[in-house]
Parts: sequence; C-alpha cells; structure tokens
Amino acid sequence: MNLLLAEDDPLLADALQQQLLNASFKVEWAENGAVAEYLLKKQDFDVAILDLGLPLVDGLTVLKRVREAGRTLPILVLTALDALEHRVAGLQAGADDYLTKPFDFPELEARLHALMRRGRPASQSQQLRRLSLDRTARRASIAGETLELSPREWTLLDLLVAERDRVVTKQQIVEAWGADEGGSIEVYIHRLRKKLEGSGLAVRTVRGLGYLLEATSTP
Repeated sequence: MNLLLAEDDPLLADALQQQLLNASFKVEWAENGAVAEYLLKKQDFDVAILDLGLPLVDGLTVLKRVREAGRTLPILVLTALDALEHRVAGLQAGADDYLTKPFDFPELEARLHALMRRGRPASQSQQLRRLSLDRTARRASIAGETLELSPREWTLLDLLVAERDRVVTKQQIVEAWGADEGGSIEVYIHRLRKKLEGSGLAVRTVRGLGYLLEATSTP
C-alpha cells in the first residue's frame, strides 16, 4: 500500500512514518506543497495524507490542482484547521475525508483503509501472494497444497480476503457466520493464522477495531 504523506512538521512526519510503516504502508514524505503536488501528479499512490498548512503551495491549492489534473486517488486531509468552513472547503476541493489534529493513530489507520475501498468485486477465484481461493468449490490452497478448513474458518478467510486492506470487525464476522458466537472469534483467528503460515499473508489484530489481512515482509 503506497502512501504519500504531505506534512511540513518534521517531528510529526517522522512519528507518522514509523506508525504507518508498522501498519504495512510504504511511505513517501513530502515536506512542502510543491513536492506533494509533483509527486501526486507523477507517481501512483494508493492513498494520500495531506496537511493544509504546507509551505510553498498550501494544501488546499495542491488538492485542487491534483483533482484538476484528473488524479482520483483517495486523499485524507489531516490538519489543525477544524472550523466548519475549513472542512467544507477541503471536501469541496476534492478531499475524500477530513481529520483534525490532535488525533489517535488507530482512527487514522481505519480511515485510510476505509478510503481505499474501491468496491473491488470478489471474483470466484482469487490469488493473493501464495494463497489461492476457489469460491465455487469453497476451497483454499497455499502453493498448490489444499488447506483443511472448517466451514467457519472458510467463511472467515473468505471475508478477510474480500475485505483485504480493510479492517474486518467482530460484528462483520458474526454476521457472516450467521450465528451469535462472537466469543469464539479469537479461537478461529488463532487457527487461521497457523494455517496461513507460508502464504505470505498474516491476520493482524487492530486493537479496538477488528482484524486485517495483510502481506508479510516474506513473500
């Protein structure tokens, strides 16, 4: 997940970069609006975080120019400007979301994943790293070796794959199972983690929010 971070405060930018890297984002930092505008127009990113108070070119101008150039990537405005007129101006200029400082990183991360929802349809067969899913046969395999999955484990894996790069809540899992057995979710998550070893994928717990299927550093 490639992310552009446009933030002129070096201390905040450094802290955010570390947290984003730990959350499996690949981060490119722009310390002013001119650099941010150039990178957003020339490179492909999955999502961007844009401060409004950038030097050289302010964030609102960057946002307008990027949208005028036809760039459609999700952009989250992260700023200390919390007045209604600022939020309205940011959204009207083309921001997809608006978060004010100070903020909690779990909320920022959840918003970023929500922004990357592009309505990707879940095809009947799917390949992620070394994991293959055949939804017609309800079968999963890693490098050609079939995984032994219970019906609940299959449903959980199918949901995590369909919602990849997005946090799946416990409520979503319960609804997918069609039974009120939320207390056993951790057991199934633990089993699934063991079975996904060697797939290049892992299930991460996002504290207070749910679970996220993400690629590991090892293919």
